Amino acid sequence: MELVELRREGPLAILTIDSPPLNLFEANLIGELKQAIEEVQANPPRALLIRAEGRVVSGGVNVEEFRGLTPAQGSALWSDLLGMIDRIEALPFPVIFAAHGLTLTAAFEMSLACDLIIAGASAKFGLVEIVVGLTPSMGGPQRLAERAGSGRAKQLVMTGDLFNAETLERWNVVNEVVADEDLGELAVKLATRLANGPTRAHAMTKRILRAYVEGGVPAADRVTRRDAADLFATEDLINAVDTFLDKGPGHATFEGR
Repeated sequence: MELVELRREGPLAILTIDSPPLNLFEANLIGELKQAIEEVQANPPRALLIRAEGRVVSGGVNVEEFRGLTPAQGSALWSDLLGMIDRIEALPFPVIFAAHGLTLTAAFEMSLACDLIIAGASAKFGLVEIVVGLTPSMGGPQRLAERAGSGRAKQLVMTGDLFNAETLERWNVVNEVVADEDLGELAVKLATRLANGPTRAHAMTKRILRAYVEGGVPAADRVTRRDAADLFATEDLINAVDTFLDKGPGHATFEGR
């Protein structure tokens, strides 16, 4: 892969977009992103950090990708891209997105498929598809509504404005805002902390919350009743309970088993 780097640092995988100058989403970059996601599906880390090199995370989509598309071709494109979003959301470990500079259109939509978004203080986000007569179709509006409500989602999409990290933190879209100069270090620190945590428990948390999004509290309760007790058979829980009782809290080490 030339535009996307996937490297491992112990239990953590770091996916870096590097397609200067603007990290525009186009066919080659999208293909490499899909390849990287397939790789972490096939050989799972215990957490994934998605980040970008350069002045911005992404200036959006290369508009050339839309020239001359028929509705049938557009439908196939959206189906393919939503498939990538679905795969990111379904990863059975924490996924963290680090945002700096601009995070526009497809990159913003991809960040919304991640579990946590950490942003530099000067970061700005936008779904600006209205400039070419489109609405975001990689799942952005509905995932914004999940985090911030439908009113805020309509505001972002219909105005096409840029919104700063502080505003989106206040609206529950961004999880944490940090100083720009600290973003890289703190994103890795957070992702590493989660990678060293109880991986199977994190996966169960994601399943319960996905059930909640899809079917409300009753659906989440059904998943909890049916599946959450499986954690009692994991080495992570057994060892953590033993160390808690022997040494007190905070001494467990987890292996993701």
